[in-house]
Amino acid sequence: MIWCLISDLLIEVAMPTPFRPPLPLLDNDVLRTFVAIAETGNFSNAAEVVLRTPSAVSMQIKKLEEQLKTTLFLRDARSVSLTQHGEMLLSYARRMIALSNEAVSRFVMPDLAGIVRLGAPDDIAERLLPRILKDFAETFPSIMVDVTVDMSSALRKRIEEQRLDLALFNCNPRSFPNFGEVIHTEKLVWAGAKCGNAHLRDPLPISVWEEGCVWRQDAISQLEKQKRPYRVAYASAHSMAQRAAVLSDLAIAPFPRSYVTDEMVVLGPQENLPELFSFDVRLLTTPQLSVPGKAVADSIRDFYGQMTRAAA
Repeated sequence: MIWCLISDLLIEVAMPTPFRPPLPLLDNDVLRTFVAIAETGNFSNAAEVVLRTPSAVSMQIKKLEEQLKTTLFLRDARSVSLTQHGEMLLSYARRMIALSNEAVSRFVMPDLAGIVRLGAPDDIAERLLPRILKDFAETFPSIMVDVTVDMSSALRKRIEEQRLDLALFNCNPRSFPNFGEVIHTEKLVWAGAKCGNAHLRDPLPISVWEEGCVWRQDAISQLEKQKRPYRVAYASAHSMAQRAAVLSDLAIAPFPRSYVTDEMVVLGPQENLPELFSFDVRLLTTPQLSVPGKAVADSIRDFYGQMTRAAA
């Protein structure tokens, strides 16, 4: 009986364990492409982000789906959306890319660390700064950017008092011809709700920023030159409130051309509204800007350069 038990044990030990193939390794380059598609909602746009052809992007995703044995995107003629498994992978992919960037930066750029104090007006902080800082954080994860949102005039003062390292501000070129570095120029336009009628009311209801805003100054100045009756229906320092007033058709507002969404229309002379000026977005830095500060400034210049080229 004892011999039979020992014999059974020897047979079990001698039997080979079931073979388990190693799990496939996920390529960070492919994950970057996957994240770019998820964020842009389009294979072609993602291809521009990762500097690949659309066909190469499609091949990467096909390979990734084969590796994971699942479908990551639901595709239609114009856009793509994540499946449930795609949403799960997106969380992992972002964490893996961030960890990879952090690890590499410790060896490649060990000195680029610290805190950079950046100022920006509300419209830039809401619309553009999250994208700028997201791209920057992926490249320089050891640099912390401390953001202050304020009026352009207040930001210039903070730079002069060295309470900020660098700041973006909106500027009337005629008022400050040689102040700061021009990194972007854009046309200011009147924006109204699509199919709205706020521009037909008398007096004209306008939504503007608080006193000191260059957009407010030009809009009111041009209306007064035209002798167009108006009333300030909404005044706020927050661009979200300005947009809400326009979309509700409660007022029209002076916006940068790029700020006009599909739910808005550009209004002009045909609606008996005056032309508005073109304004500068300028970058102002302290005289002795640190190396991390220069990295932030270069990232901002690169972003606006891409935006200008895309609009051309």
